[in-house]
Formats: sequence, structure tokens, C-alpha cells
Amino acid sequence: MSAPVLFSEIQTDNGFKFGVATLSQPKILNGLSLEMSVLLTEQLHRWETDPDIVLVIMQGAGEKAFCAGGDLHGLYESMLAHKGQGAWANTYSREFFEVEYRLDYQIHTYSKPLICWGHGIVMGGGIGLMIGASHRVVSETSRLAMPEVSIGLFPDVGGSWVLNHLPGNTGVFLASTGAILNAADALFTGLANYQVNYENWDTFIADLQRSAWQAPQSRTFNDDLIHAALLSHKGNLPEAGPLQQNYAFINEICAPSDIKTIFNNIAALETSDNSWLARAASTMLKGAPLSVALGITLQRKTLHLSLADVFRLEYIVALHCCADGQLQEGFRALLVDKDRNPKWQPATINEVSDDLVASYLVAPWPESDSNPLSDLA
Repeated sequence: MSAPVLFSEIQTDNGFKFGVATLSQPKILNGLSLEMSVLLTEQLHRWETDPDIVLVIMQGAGEKAFCAGGDLHGLYESMLAHKGQGAWANTYSREFFEVEYRLDYQIHTYSKPLICWGHGIVMGGGIGLMIGASHRVVSETSRLAMPEVSIGLFPDVGGSWVLNHLPGNTGVFLASTGAILNAADALFTGLANYQVNYENWDTFIADLQRSAWQAPQSRTFNDDLIHAALLSHKGNLPEAGPLQQNYAFINEICAPSDIKTIFNNIAALETSDNSWLARAASTMLKGAPLSVALGITLQRKTLHLSLADVFRLEYIVALHCCADGQLQEGFRALLVDKDRNPKWQPATINEVSDDLVASYLVAPWPESDSNPLSDLA
């Protein structure tokens, strides 16, 4: 059986190298497992300290997806095994989220240029890998989303930080609805900063090989080489996507302070003539009401936090989600039994109290311990 991540190196014409990491689980849309996170972490560190490596590229095997989220079956089994034991008892979930969040933070703070080729589906954990890359590239078929509301989680992997940096109140809307963005909206929001059509990707890589690279210390020079190559291979920029088309309206309905008001404003769109807005509302209404409240609350709580502090807070909330039965029920309904009929508790947004949401922000470990991510810069 082949490795879940394949690593290779490409020689440049002037003696340097590119490191290439390929997520290699196309049958499950390159879902990110704990093993894959460990492998990526170790190899990215090796390439970062290698003086011959001037660029790292992350991509997904197959034509359908870069990464459609996390490989969640291990998490589901761990929740079953630790049911009723509290948020700190599940050692697997503790390791899973710590390793994944460390990897995402490593990408955000990487010292060398890092291109993420976000072709096809990029969702959940895939967003976590992509958003920290210095060069975030989409194709004409890219579809980006943070659909955690559908499984009883929240936009994690730094999603609270990411969504806070999107234009206006679009982060609130996307956290609540898991709405899917096309390449145009990915560029509009800044989730992506370049577009290269699928058919041009190999030619783009070949041109990079012929470029006049300098040593890794010349970061600005090398970044500009990549920028020029990406622009020379960009496809026709797409027309404004549905998020951009409805930007002013989304800003209005997601502006209230009261979360229940925002929820009801979005819910009213279920009968909209606009199919994109109607689908977004329908997804939210089928999702976990608590997830909507957590997603919005975390954006507000993290607005002025550092990226490291955002990951530390998300880690706390993620552990609680693994213990409360919500995430377990979401996995059951969508991935295990596949009846697509989750029984959420609380069942409605009106049952989600401020005290309940606040309880998810409290560290679950003993007072003598510290956050496992406390050493992030």
C-alpha cells in the first residue's frame, strides 16, 4: 500500500530544488489523517532546514480534490470509546487536534515560499493546510468551504482567524452556512491569491524549474519569481462569484450583535429565488445550532488575538466538541449510518444559551497542566 503522502524533489536548472508534498488518498478526496499530519510536519521541517530547497509545493493526488477535510473515522471511534468521560479523557482527540493545529501553524509561519495548489475540493482541514501558504492557487474547478456546521463542529484549523480576515461580515455567514465558494469568490475573499487553470499547471511547474533562483535567504527575490510565473499562467479571471454578488446583502443580515437574529436572518433565505443563498440557508438549518453559535462567538472572541492564541482557544473548544455528543452524532448521520438525519442537542437556536457556549471556552485539563499548544510563538 502506498504512503498517504508522497514526497519528491524537483531539480531546478540552476542547481536548487523544490520539495513537493502530494496528499495521496484520492479515493477519500485526500482527507487529512493524523498520520498524514505527522508526515507533513516532519518533511516540512526537513525541507525548511535544507539549504538547497528554495520552494515547497503542496498538492493533492487525483483530479477531484486537494483535500476535502479530515479523515474523521479515527476521531469517531475515539469518541465512542470515551463517551461520558469528559473532554480531557480522549487521548486520541487530544493528539489529533494538537498535531493538526501545529502543522497548520507551521505552514503559516514557514520561512520559505510555499505554494498550495488548491485544485478541486478544498474544505475543512484542507482550508487549514491551504490558508497559511504564501501562494494559494485555485483552478477553474476549485470549490472551497468550511462546512463544519453540518457535522456539529465549528470552523477550526485556524478558521476563526481566517474568517475574521475576510471582507465585511462574510466570515460570519460562511461559518454559519458552510457555503461553497468558487474560484472567483476565493480570490475575492483572499482565501486564494492566484488562479492557474488545471491544464496549465504542469507548464507552470516547468517554467519554475527554468527560473533564476537564488539561495533561500533571498526570500523576497524568490517570492517575486513565483509571483511572475503565476501571473504569466493565470487563466481568464472568472466573473464575480455569488458571495461577491451578494456581498452588501450578506453584510447587512450578518451585522446584528444577537446571534439568534443572525440565525433567523439567514434562515429566512431558505425560500429565496437565489439558489446559492437558499442552499446556504438550508445547510445551516440542517446543521447543528450550537455550531452556528460557536462559530460566530469564536470570531468575536479571537478578533484581536494572535494566530497562536487562536489555535490555543480552538483546541479547547474542539476537545469539548469531541465530548459533548454533537460531533459524534454528526459523524454518525453523515459518515457512518449515512441517514443524513442528525438529532442535534440543543435542537434549536433558541435552546442555545450563553452559558452553554461559554462552557466550551473553559480549559478541560487539570489546573496543574497547561495548554499543549502553549509553546507556539
